[in-house]
Amino acid sequence: MADQPTLNTGSHDLPVTPALEAFMAGQWAATPLPADERVPGYAHFPARRGKLAAAFPGERLLVPAGQLKVRSNDCDYRFRPNSAYAHLTGLTGEEQVGHVLVVEPDGEPVLYLRPRSDRAGGSAEFYRDRRYGEFWVGRRADLGEAAQLTGLRTAHLDDLPKLFTGSVPTRVLTGVDPVLDALAGRPSAERALHDGRFAAALAELRLVKDAWEVEQLQLSVDHTTAGFADVVRALPAALRHHRGERWLEGAFNARARAEGNGTGYETIVASGAHACVLHWIRNDGPLDPTALLLLDAGVETDTLYTADITRTLPLSGTFTPAQRDVYDLVLAAQSAGIATLHPGASFREFHRAGMRVIAEGLAEWGLLPVSAEEALHEDSGLYRRYTLCGSGHMLGLDVHDCAKARAETYLDGVLEEGMVLTVEPGLYLQPDDLTLPPELRGIGVRIEDDLVITADGARLMSGALPREAAAIESWMADLLG
Repeated sequence: MADQPTLNTGSHDLPVTPALEAFMAGQWAATPLPADERVPGYAHFPARRGKLAAAFPGERLLVPAGQLKVRSNDCDYRFRPNSAYAHLTGLTGEEQVGHVLVVEPDGEPVLYLRPRSDRAGGSAEFYRDRRYGEFWVGRRADLGEAAQLTGLRTAHLDDLPKLFTGSVPTRVLTGVDPVLDALAGRPSAERALHDGRFAAALAELRLVKDAWEVEQLQLSVDHTTAGFADVVRALPAALRHHRGERWLEGAFNARARAEGNGTGYETIVASGAHACVLHWIRNDGPLDPTALLLLDAGVETDTLYTADITRTLPLSGTFTPAQRDVYDLVLAAQSAGIATLHPGASFREFHRAGMRVIAEGLAEWGLLPVSAEEALHEDSGLYRRYTLCGSGHMLGLDVHDCAKARAETYLDGVLEEGMVLTVEPGLYLQPDDLTLPPELRGIGVRIEDDLVITADGARLMSGALPREAAAIESWMADLLG
């Protein structure tokens, strides 16, 4: 492909002499992959690709992995393939940069990739290209190995531009790979709508998880549970550090990298009033032993499925009466939401159930200028001053999974067996909110769990972590000795 660099040299690279180039060209042992190696979940991917092809008969479909993004100067961010690409191929590694899955009009899937360097053919890429060379960033598969891993026909990435020279109806998942977007041409309004339908279809393929996906998500939840325990064990050291939030972030992230690909999203470690900032990821504050800690974190597996769990913990080990009042109200809201989950239920119902509990609690505390019923009315929403965001979302390869799905199939749709979602109501009582009594200001509480819809209800995947206040206090005491 025209934009791909030949040799990417950096400031600390040394010149390669003709003698060295000749010496590097030979005497390398063969290092083939084991003949039985396959991508995890290998058997599940053909059906997914078949469903996609059936949705767009007679069309060519292109799903890219994405390109590297520069962090600064000559350093790239760590690469993670696009979720739609991973969902259809099972390929999840950092070596997938620039690769594209193509589903041909007859339904045949073809993987276009950059194969490992042909050392016997005289290529110097393997030791001279800092961005793609094997000596710099690790091994890639050759065409045959990629076919073995995935069961797909494979082709060289350099051949991809040829697909745009004919008149075959083509859809591209745009906004993922700028190289591919350029090949496809600048989208008109009509093409943007055309490709938007494709993005929605790819998202909707992931709404219902198969058994293997549920296993991967449970694995992620289990690793995340271990990470939360690591954070509690790290509290004594973190309380002594001037950036205790970051100390705890490091404790969880170490577990995520040790057990999986890393975190599924930026870890939120919010002490005290920082917990009232919904997406607090600066994590640069000290820990106040009299305050609460809100930890929102998830381990992403090597197969790229992520958990998303939140617990709010008393840094002293014991909730104060005011902290416990807020915590118990949020827990009651979450329990009400969870109780609504079953096949056929409206997706929005768990949020409505939780918010009714929240509004009634706020009214009982005397914080609302109107009744709970009035506050809940669609032309009011006054209770939202203290709980601004939604109460949950789909979960899977992305923390906010299936986000491109059409409203009628997701937000305005109904739950089906195999869907995995979070339920996460919260109260965020801002430190400068004069409608609150002083003892409530600066308290932020969110409780978030992951659930899979079953034939007769929902299974709490994250049930190994305690939810009730007394159970949390006992759990922390056991971990801290």
